[in-house]
Amino acid sequence: MDVRNGFSDSTDIVSGSSGTVIDVPNLVSDVSSLNRLSETLESLLLEPLNSFADAKIVISGGREIDVHRCILSGRSPFFKNKFSDKNVKLLMKELASDYEIGFEAIISVLGYLYSGKVKGLPKDVCVCVDDDCSHEACRPAIDFMVEVLYAYHVFQIPEMVALWQKRLLDILDKASSDDILVILSVANTCGKSCEELLSKCIDILVKSTVDFVTLDKALPEHLVKQIIDSRFDLGLDKPGSTSFPDKHIKRVHRALDSDDVELVTMLLREGHTTLDGSCALHYAVAYADAKTTTELLDLALADVNHKNSRGFSVLHIAAMRKEPNIIVSLLTKGARPADLTPDGRKALQISKRLTRAVDYYKSTEEGKECGKGRLCIEILEQAERRNPLLGEASASLAMAGDDLRVKLLYLENRVALANLLFPMQAKVAMEIAQVDGTSEFTLETAYSQNLANAQRTTVDLNDAPFLIKEEHLVRLRALSKTVELGKRYFPRCSEVLNKIVDSEGHQWINTPEERESKKQKYTQVQEEVNKAYDEDKEEYEKSQAISSSSSSTSGVVNPYNPAQFPIPK
Repeated sequence: MDVRNGFSDSTDIVSGSSGTVIDVPNLVSDVSSLNRLSETLESLLLEPLNSFADAKIVISGGREIDVHRCILSGRSPFFKNKFSDKNVKLLMKELASDYEIGFEAIISVLGYLYSGKVKGLPKDVCVCVDDDCSHEACRPAIDFMVEVLYAYHVFQIPEMVALWQKRLLDILDKASSDDILVILSVANTCGKSCEELLSKCIDILVKSTVDFVTLDKALPEHLVKQIIDSRFDLGLDKPGSTSFPDKHIKRVHRALDSDDVELVTMLLREGHTTLDGSCALHYAVAYADAKTTTELLDLALADVNHKNSRGFSVLHIAAMRKEPNIIVSLLTKGARPADLTPDGRKALQISKRLTRAVDYYKSTEEGKECGKGRLCIEILEQAERRNPLLGEASASLAMAGDDLRVKLLYLENRVALANLLFPMQAKVAMEIAQVDGTSEFTLETAYSQNLANAQRTTVDLNDAPFLIKEEHLVRLRALSKTVELGKRYFPRCSEVLNKIVDSEGHQWINTPEERESKKQKYTQVQEEVNKAYDEDKEEYEKSQAISSSSSSTSGVVNPYNPAQFPIPK
């Protein structure tokens, strides 16, 4: 046997660097056994219903993860302490109150605690919608990484905090400045264990174009001061520059924080600043209530395409916020979707890089509610395809006839059906058009016992003879705008509605007989929907009665309970 060659012709014996002899078959066997043990323990987490779990971790949204106290207590001093008094349910919002940890991040961390294996980034949750992105440092990947880092910090696993800190350090030079703010905020929360990451993030932000207002909104005061002081020391900025709002601009911003547009108007009258000069529209879009933003736009005192000191338009900021109704409001006021940021991004690309691919494609599945990320992308895509034109509902209305009552009936039913089939899209259009509800095709009979306190805008379409009133004209304009917005920004949804509502080619003949026929048709449809609803409700209650006789059903969502499943207004 020649141990210098590392392998023997006759036996599987090798020599280590210290001269010790290692039995290769036994080593392979040990590794194989450890792998099997690791996989077995991990299966306990992945298949909780068959694993005798004795505790739960509850994350945001009420989602529960079944876990085993003995395993987690043995792997983490944090869990050992938490389970010492026989706690069986831990709420993440109480355990980790400084930053929200998502389901995928928690599963990744628990997977390590169960199996001892360190895995890479899960591709399904760390990839954005933009096909041109490398996905090394897009927002979904960064969000996952900082959540995992923070979870390991909370669970007191220092070796994994160090590992994920290094992973974040490796991608910092590829991340956008706004994403660096997220990383810095979490690194600051983790304290001394993330000092290197903290220092590197600060260095990047010192040399960035991120303005004082953005820093002040995203970071603790001491970090903002450190960044600003470093800029002064390096000569990158100075007091009184456009990066710092003066006292008049600060007053406008404080008024917006209070959602007080009337006070903003009063401050503008003083003449010390303007909406563009204070970048008030940028500020409102980023931080204020959506209703406040709409009111500010209605003043018509701001350039909707004005760019701030960073070169971002208001639409770019709206895309970062991922609020679809604000995006639609801006587009209807003339915001240009083709405008670029200094680094060459359009609002659509910003929105795509902020949206997880798994969420985007999940919402395309039948029966899945459309998420805000997908909604923003669809709106911006539609805006880029062509310049929106007004009056897109006019053809449908023209075919509906000249009778105002018939037009209102058509619009009421179309908007109500949209609200039933596409609630997210309908909500955006209805809020912008200031439509609070519908007067015709609703599940009013099914929900009558739950709508006693509901605030709904109604128009009596059954007056005989029907008299044109101002309220009818106001209602007509609001509903028309809702349909126009739907056709403009949600064309696929509108096509579905066309097939249902317009299936007969709008043969809205202006005669009492035709109107009565149409009314009977909608009454029949409503009765069928109500019947299906009642049957589903009865079946659901039966199944719950059977289930409750054998086990507790606490925490189960009841879709027929208005307290848990509120009726869309």
